[in-house]
Amino acid sequence: MTKAIKKQALGRGLSALLKDPENDIKSVEDKNADKVVGNIIELDLDAIEINPFQPRTNFNEESLQELASSIRELGLIQPIAVRKLDFNKYQLISGERRLRASRLVGLTTVPAYIRLANDNESLVMALVENIQRHDLDPIEIALSYLRLLKLDPIIQTGIRDGFITMGHGRAIINIEDLDVQTDIYQKIVSQNLSVRETEALVKAYQDSLKPAAPKAPKGTSFNVAEENKKAITEFFGAKVDVKVAGNGKGKITIPFHSEEDFKRIIKLIEG
Repeated sequence: MTKAIKKQALGRGLSALLKDPENDIKSVEDKNADKVVGNIIELDLDAIEINPFQPRTNFNEESLQELASSIRELGLIQPIAVRKLDFNKYQLISGERRLRASRLVGLTTVPAYIRLANDNESLVMALVENIQRHDLDPIEIALSYLRLLKLDPIIQTGIRDGFITMGHGRAIINIEDLDVQTDIYQKIVSQNLSVRETEALVKAYQDSLKPAAPKAPKGTSFNVAEENKKAITEFFGAKVDVKVAGNGKGKITIPFHSEEDFKRIIKLIEG
């Protein structure tokens, strides 16, 4: 048995270990963590999600097809790197081109290095790996770092010191007002808000800034024909004023000039 085949068999064996609910490894202190973390393991493609902190946004289609052809002929030589999120659930740290190309080829599993990393470490790993491989263009590198500068310095320090995660920071970045940023930051820390709850808080704030939609009228305005106005005027023996509002509602004003005139109009109404 060659070294490559032995390595592949080992990877499949460890993959089976990870699929055992009784061996759900969440930290380096867990049982069998030393057998998994840092080793190459065959992972199902369906169990891997794309890294939301991936700084690379541009993937050349022609280059991707060339890589797919290479993988089809030789297999995936360089493993991807992932971090464990939950039971049989992983997030890509580096190797998105290899992952995309593997899917194009139709692979169901790929070799992967397993890591246990938080959000901030994932961003750093993705940046370092891509910069070392010269996969990022200068603009993508600059954007990855400059976006953090939109945050209030207090929040930047909070991310650095681990009070909030990069996921929280990415949500807060969407707010331009620094005072509002810090208000939300304080709520995250004091109420221990999750990233999803923070995103909802940011969305609620942004929605509050949108102008209220004009209320649609419940009815439809209409015009009172002149002959109808004339008929009402002749009936009451007084020049009646008819007004209709935009929602279709209106009022009829009947003038009177004395008590006797008022009593006359009442008799007409009573019939």
